[in-house]
Amino acid sequence: MMKPEAITPAPDDAAQRRQVRPVVCYPTESLPRPDIRAYQAVRDGMQLVERLTIPPREAACWSVPAGHFFRIVCSEGPQVADLNLFNLHNTEERFYSGKTRALNGTHLGVGDQMFSCFPYMRPMATITYDTLDWYGFDEFGGAVHDVIGTRCDPYTHYLLSHGGQYHHCCHSNLTRAFAAHTGQSPEEAGKLVHDVLNVFMCTGFTRDTGEYFMKASPVRRGDYLELFAEIDLLGCMSVCPGGDCSSEHSSDTATCYPLVVEVYRPAHLPPGWVSPPVNGYDGTHGV
Repeated sequence: MMKPEAITPAPDDAAQRRQVRPVVCYPTESLPRPDIRAYQAVRDGMQLVERLTIPPREAACWSVPAGHFFRIVCSEGPQVADLNLFNLHNTEERFYSGKTRALNGTHLGVGDQMFSCFPYMRPMATITYDTLDWYGFDEFGGAVHDVIGTRCDPYTHYLLSHGGQYHHCCHSNLTRAFAAHTGQSPEEAGKLVHDVLNVFMCTGFTRDTGEYFMKASPVRRGDYLELFAEIDLLGCMSVCPGGDCSSEHSSDTATCYPLVVEVYRPAHLPPGWVSPPVNGYDGTHGV
């Protein structure tokens, strides 16, 4: 859908206004950054402690102790996934995609960290290895592992289909898995399911209309995204019913494949590493 034509006349200095240089909203020079080489140095000799296969069009939960690594592995064929992260001991603390995007950019890569929501706001996980880092940004502005999409969900489907009911989109998959794991009702669990890291998904915004797009994921069998758990984590991930998202999501006909999650224990922790405390803001908000 094209954006409607402007109805307001452009001012005489419109061209000059459009040429104003942008200002980065969050200059991150002072943001504490992980020593990614120290993280990568302890990868050698890691011990596999858990391996979980998530079937197509379904979701599952797993836990990762702080100081461990976990990988999301493309085991059979091109497939994307929607990842939620929670504090294992307090599911009110969960991944905050919007602030992660503001601090890292639209797509995540090695060295980027996934931050938790307010009032906790701290690193939850650090990306330590990505076999798709060669992709970069393509000519359409597409890249992998985005934090701009929200997850396919039954509420948007209802609106776009004029009343359709669909239960195997990623939001519903995550809700079922999280409810089963925690013992919560679907209503309770659905309120804690949150915006995701779109693992392996290739996305961007169209340059003419600014619309969110997806295209066939470049992921290949054997590719993986690896993360280091900064705190004790509960992961929950949906294997998207859109397959590689080359045509549509929330589909019963797209070719889909399972994905594998592997948890690894390193022989040593990075020198000087400690699990980050919750955010130190005093919470008074000027009152």
